[in-house]
Amino acid sequence: MKAIAQDRYGSPDVLEFREVDRPAVGDHEVLVRVRAAAVNARDWHLMRGDPYVARLVLGLRRPKERIRGTDFAGRVEAVGEKVTRLHPGDEVFGEADGAFAEYVCAPEGAVAAKPANLTFEQAAAVPLAGNTALMGLRDLGRVRPGQRVLVNGASGGVGTFAVQIAKALGAEVTGVCSTRNTDLVRSLGADHVVDYTREDFTRGGRRHDLVFDLVGNRSLTDIRRALTPTGTVVLSGGGVSEGGSVFGPMGLILKGQALSRFAGGHRLLVLTATPNRENLDELRRLAEAGKVSPVIDRTYPLSEASEAIRYLEVEHARAKVVVTV
Repeated sequence: MKAIAQDRYGSPDVLEFREVDRPAVGDHEVLVRVRAAAVNARDWHLMRGDPYVARLVLGLRRPKERIRGTDFAGRVEAVGEKVTRLHPGDEVFGEADGAFAEYVCAPEGAVAAKPANLTFEQAAAVPLAGNTALMGLRDLGRVRPGQRVLVNGASGGVGTFAVQIAKALGAEVTGVCSTRNTDLVRSLGADHVVDYTREDFTRGGRRHDLVFDLVGNRSLTDIRRALTPTGTVVLSGGGVSEGGSVFGPMGLILKGQALSRFAGGHRLLVLTATPNRENLDELRRLAEAGKVSPVIDRTYPLSEASEAIRYLEVEHARAKVVVTV
């Protein structure tokens, strides 16, 4: 099969469109014929091996997982002997390493039926970003109707889902983004939009029950100024950093973990999102109910996946970038 693979860390130039072996299906896995796959900041970090501390897990000198991509949507080609819920021909979406390929093998528990009202391209944009937003707001942040929620990075891949999910949970939502994205964030349902080039959300006087920080560009001291006395900060990644760093966006997260027990009345929480079929099912229900709609910036063919990551890397992208197969 054709796939996007890499043998060393580096720029998008290390990514090669080449023939590789089609993955074999395990007993609890499904083989999916990929129709579309989404680009995430995770792909950039894996490609670069950045921050360097992550190489302790990713592989010290070269990536252990050679094929890039995580999010996918497509049709089930084959199923393992112990898979009973899915069948060949089913239209599905989910998460698994190696999604930038004609076929991907995924655990049954990380795959769900595709939302009926979404295209394959739209469905591929949902899993990682939508799951991160859902777990950060519903599970970790415990958002309740009437609460004030601020999303820092509201026009990004996770942010566009976070604004919509927070609204679906009944919150009053403030989105922070750049000037060119204010109309987009407002169209997603944000009650208030802060243009960070003109206004500092940490000094605006408005206090929030939850700040969902997806950027990692403000100190915890700054963020806590935007909280109510019993408010919560949920830290989740930091998108694309300048690169070549030891800790990168993880620095703020590590600091948050260290300071969480000394936060006074505030809760400082760090999100670790994991693939989850039940959450995919919930995201499907939200999409089919019209409460969540993926936003796609642009699409690239599989052969140009390196350019898709390059576009994400220079931070021109907003919402999601999708690779079509």
